[in-house]
Amino acid sequence: MEDERMIQRAVEWIEENLQREIQLADVASFSGYSKFHFHRLFQSVLSMSVDQYIRTRRLAVAAVLLIHSDERILDIAFFASFNSQEAFSRAFKKTYRLAPGEYRRIMRSIRFKQEEGFMMQEMKGWFLSGSHPHLYKMGIDRQVVHTGNASGYLHSQFVTEAEEFATMMQQFKADKFLGKRLKLSCFIKCEDVDQFSGAWMRVDDQLGDVLQFDNMGNRPIKGTLDWNYYSIVLDVPSRSQTISFGVLLQGKGKLWVNQFQFEEVPETYATTNLEIMPELLDEPVNLSFDE
Repeated sequence: MEDERMIQRAVEWIEENLQREIQLADVASFSGYSKFHFHRLFQSVLSMSVDQYIRTRRLAVAAVLLIHSDERILDIAFFASFNSQEAFSRAFKKTYRLAPGEYRRIMRSIRFKQEEGFMMQEMKGWFLSGSHPHLYKMGIDRQVVHTGNASGYLHSQFVTEAEEFATMMQQFKADKFLGKRLKLSCFIKCEDVDQFSGAWMRVDDQLGDVLQFDNMGNRPIKGTLDWNYYSIVLDVPSRSQTISFGVLLQGKGKLWVNQFQFEEVPETYATTNLEIMPELLDEPVNLSFDE
């Protein structure tokens, strides 16, 4: 987990400096690691190099500007730290399969129709649950994006009590992962979270008993934070039946999530399972029920 915390600090630094020139040596120096060691750790955690991550994020910012602003493509290219419109167009088309001008025209023409459709139906695969789901709203955001074209969001609307919470979640069969160690990762951004937010995953048996669980209760996300990387690692015992996962928001605030990913990892990865054990007394007490 220490390596991941270091990567989280590095990602936070990258996000803060996304609009200036960034070299691998700059990020490694901030992290206090050698370039070689930092590059290896970054690649192992995020499955991409530092340069790839920076370029992907800059292209995502450019994609949002193409749809939601009237800035010239040349100015957007410079804003995304490309030296020319031609270099920007080549990189953009490789990622989004369309040239910037085509992307702007097509995405603008269908944006309002898509957003209206998303308002009328739930997101595929996702549902809202929790103690007070009616006080929260989930949906798709095409302006606050980490990569690709959209992110999912969970926002409080009518929350008044600190204990109220909701989760945007999914469930699926555990069959493919039985006997394996499973890592769930994602990118999360939050704004004005006053109580608690985070990713979570739970592994249940056929009777619905919890076998493994982590909701980031020991490393909560609070306040206002830019996009960063978070992960959960749990074992999936052979008697597992279902796996549930999602993001939760307790109290007031806003939460965006992007790039959920599952992968099998070796046992060298430490699990993040939160074992909730009752506190044991030194000796029996109140045997006559006098107290």
